[in-house]
Amino acid sequence: MAYLAELIESINNIVWGPALLILMLTVGVLLTVRLRGLQVRHLLYAHKLAFVRDDGKTQGDISHFQALMTALAATIGIGSITGVATAIAIGGLGSLFWMWVAGFFGMATKYAEAILAIKYREVDANKQMCGGPMYYLEKGLGLKWLGVLFAILASIAAFGTGNMVQSNSVAIAVKEIFHISPYITGVILVLISAVPLLGGIQSIGKVVEVLVPLMALFYFVISLAVVVINYAAIPKAFALILSSAFTGQAATGGFVGSTVILAIQLGISRGVFSSEAGLGSSPIAAAAAKTDSPGRQALVSMSSVFITTGIVCTLTGLAIATSGVLGTFDESGKVLDGSRLTLAAFDSVFHYGGLMVTFAIIPFAYSTILGWAYYGEKCVEYLFGIKAITPYRIIYLLFIFIGAVLELRVVWSFSNTMNGLMAFPNLVGILFLTSIVVKETKIFEAMLKKERTMNIVNNS
Repeated sequence: MAYLAELIESINNIVWGPALLILMLTVGVLLTVRLRGLQVRHLLYAHKLAFVRDDGKTQGDISHFQALMTALAATIGIGSITGVATAIAIGGLGSLFWMWVAGFFGMATKYAEAILAIKYREVDANKQMCGGPMYYLEKGLGLKWLGVLFAILASIAAFGTGNMVQSNSVAIAVKEIFHISPYITGVILVLISAVPLLGGIQSIGKVVEVLVPLMALFYFVISLAVVVINYAAIPKAFALILSSAFTGQAATGGFVGSTVILAIQLGISRGVFSSEAGLGSSPIAAAAAKTDSPGRQALVSMSSVFITTGIVCTLTGLAIATSGVLGTFDESGKVLDGSRLTLAAFDSVFHYGGLMVTFAIIPFAYSTILGWAYYGEKCVEYLFGIKAITPYRIIYLLFIFIGAVLELRVVWSFSNTMNGLMAFPNLVGILFLTSIVVKETKIFEAMLKKERTMNIVNNS
């Protein structure tokens, strides 16, 4: 088992190596230039669409808001809390700067993914929307085999990152706090997941549109409180984030120091992992949205990157940076990293700070299970048809229990590898369909201009 873990970890390092990171940045930069900085020009309108506009009478299964919450359900989670801490612990605070870079260009990528997902979506035999990379790779690029490859990789990845890793994290947290057996936690997770999963995207949308805002708001408040209480350290923290992004970070305390290359690699990879921009998973949810234009839902999807990387990951990083826990040790003399580093940052301010974060992790993980279940079933439907959906959901529920009771080091590395592999065909598709994205954007912006002109005339 140890040899297998090392082998998968080695493959994972290759997959998430320079080639994939360069490809992701290249696609993001190209789209930013071709779309004339759309992620800046339409950022405020994108959030207005997500939280205000209702396209209830248009074609689709769920609202803009539910589509956004479904995507956020799969992205805001353990990666936004422990993933950021791991990057900072290894790559230094400069990693946070490169997360911002990945997030900025990732917004353009996320927009392109969603606009293609809406344009090439189909209605299945159940009269539900189906879309995502597998469809625009087949219909837009004309490479069905690439769409099949993506669907296979994504459906497998759903069992790992979206399922077993999440249930395992919840089981461990519940065991440490309440001393409840992982077997009991596993059964409970299966039961509370069964109703929304078996009910399909409408049921998932109804759950996450309530759960995600509440959990995000709770974590936002407590993490912001840590930063505000440590306000005196904010200027120094920002100075260190910016300087170490280009010079590396020197060793202090238990921190062994980092290089610029390490900060870039970890910052970009964790930034991508937290927002899923470029992975190809979230456009599957975007394809189900009720919208009168591909561009409108694409802007809503784009806003999710700002929320995950720009807000949640930033607050986690600043909480660690301002609390001074980076490079400190635990009771056994080990340097704090990962979730332990995040918990220490909150414990430095609140008496039960670590407990508060743990309570935040549980709904984060649960919502991720729901979000990735939908991604996986749509990939299976693409491969085998609608008859495969129910068996997939049942198997998915079974793996929730398995994840809760197993040691998942191998599964975690394997899931990361699958995520990286599924990004390759998706990014290739976006790269060669950029002209389609630009064309659809011009049509959309012309429609927006006309709408605004009419509003001015009507209000005058």
